[in-house]
Amino acid sequence: MDLSSFGVGDSLVRATLAIHQPPIGSSTTPGALMKTFEFDFNPAQLSLTRRASWKTTPTAAVRDGAVPEFMGPEPREMSVEIFLDRSDDPDSNDVRKKVEALFSCCETTTASIAANQPSTPWVVFEWGAFSTARFPAYVTSVQATYTLFNTTGMPIRATCQVSMNEIPGSTLGQNPTSGALTTRRVHRVVAGDSLQFLAWREYGDATAWRTIAEANSIDNPSVLAPGTELMLPAAEEVRG
Repeated sequence: MDLSSFGVGDSLVRATLAIHQPPIGSSTTPGALMKTFEFDFNPAQLSLTRRASWKTTPTAAVRDGAVPEFMGPEPREMSVEIFLDRSDDPDSNDVRKKVEALFSCCETTTASIAANQPSTPWVVFEWGAFSTARFPAYVTSVQATYTLFNTTGMPIRATCQVSMNEIPGSTLGQNPTSGALTTRRVHRVVAGDSLQFLAWREYGDATAWRTIAEANSIDNPSVLAPGTELMLPAAEEVRG
C-alpha cells in the first residue's frame, strides 16, 4: 500500500507550537524562542473562532430599539487537540515531559519577571501552509487527560486540549482616504515560502511582492531564510 496517498511519508508536514519569551516593551512580535513543541501526530481537529463586537445603547425615544454600533473585530480564538502516545516504549517519560511543556505555557517566565513585565510565554501554532491558524497568541488553558499508564504509574498516553487567544498586531498606519485604521501582520518564513506566494495569499495579487520587499528592505527576493520575520503591510497600503 502506498501510504503517501494518505499524507504519510516524506511529504508529511508536522504541526508545531513555537513557545517564545514575551516581548519587552510594547512590541507585538514574540521574543526569543524558548522551545519548539513538536506534535507526535497532527491534530485530528482544530477549532477557530472569530467574533465581531457590536454595542447597542438603549434609547427611550426609539420604540423598536437603537441601531447597533460596530466596535471592531475581536482577536481570534483557537482550540487544538494534541494526542501523545508512547505505548510502544512503556519506559519512556516523554508524555509527562510534553504535558509539562504545555502546562508551562500558563506560567510566568523568569525573563519577563526580571524585566518587570510579568507574562506567560507567547506561542505561534505552525502547520505548513495553514496560514489562518498562524498568529501570535497566549495560552488560556491546557487540559490533559491521561488514558494509559505503565506498570510504575508513568503516563504513556494522553490527550491534551489547548486553548489560545490571538495577540493582535500593532496598528501602524491609517488609510489616508478614509481615516480607517489599518493593521500590519508579522509572518515567520517557513520552508517553501516566496514573496510572490505570500503576496498572492495575503492580497490575491502575486505582483504585490514588491510592496513586501520594500517594507522589509529585502534586496534579494529569491532568498528567504526560514525563521525570518516579515512585516506584511495592510491590504489598504498595497491597493492604495
